[in-house]
Amino acid sequence: MQILQINRDDIPFWKSMQKVIIRLTKEQEGKNMKRTALYKTMIAAGMAASILVGTAGCYATDKPNMTSFSQTESVTEASSEDTQAVTEATKPVVVDSGVDYLEGYKKFELTSTDLVNGVWADIISNARGNDSSPELSWEPVEGAAEYIVYMVDMNTPDVIVCGVLHWKASGITVTELPEGWAPSTDYVGPNPGAGVTHIYEVYVVALKEPVERLKGSVRAPNPKFKDFIQGLDTDSEGNTGNILAYGKISGTFTG
Repeated sequence: MQILQINRDDIPFWKSMQKVIIRLTKEQEGKNMKRTALYKTMIAAGMAASILVGTAGCYATDKPNMTSFSQTESVTEASSEDTQAVTEATKPVVVDSGVDYLEGYKKFELTSTDLVNGVWADIISNARGNDSSPELSWEPVEGAAEYIVYMVDMNTPDVIVCGVLHWKASGITVTELPEGWAPSTDYVGPNPGAGVTHIYEVYVVALKEPVERLKGSVRAPNPKFKDFIQGLDTDSEGNTGNILAYGKISGTFTG
């Protein structure tokens, strides 16, 4: 094996070799740096992917479903509106003359199946019905010896002192009167005239002591009707406090 000897005079050759060695070294270092950079890029990409997946999972778990919420909210609002509309449609209509002859006394609830949305049924009329007294019902009043019934037309002239009676009954000890209960001598149905509308009000009064005679005339003006009904508070012996409670309902009828 021949050993190459380099003399000091061969400086150009030595310098060339140094350049080659330096170039090869730099290339190797460049490759190492590229490899390291590649590794770092791959690691960074992996970490980024993991973070994105984790974030997406948290969002899907913690974030409310806005579409579903909006749909539910819309359905709820629509349901509430429908319920309100149904409630308003089924709410009973209250008709009242604005006059209450027994205002100040204790009151109980009085109802009638012949009074619907503030209008009396045709069957109670003598114009196009059967001239049947309306059905009435109420809760018992403690201590009541009897109940009396008045039905008055509130649109007759000078109604405060001149009400026309359509029903008058006394000696009642039950709390429900079926339709047509009253005899024709005590009842006459509404008949205000063709195309005319009147308000008819019914009073049921609970009395501590029975009255000897219920005042008033059916089918006729009663100038003292206010005195008749308020006079029920005084019993046959002159004692006051005979009215325990009363019920009142009002409705219209058009001829």
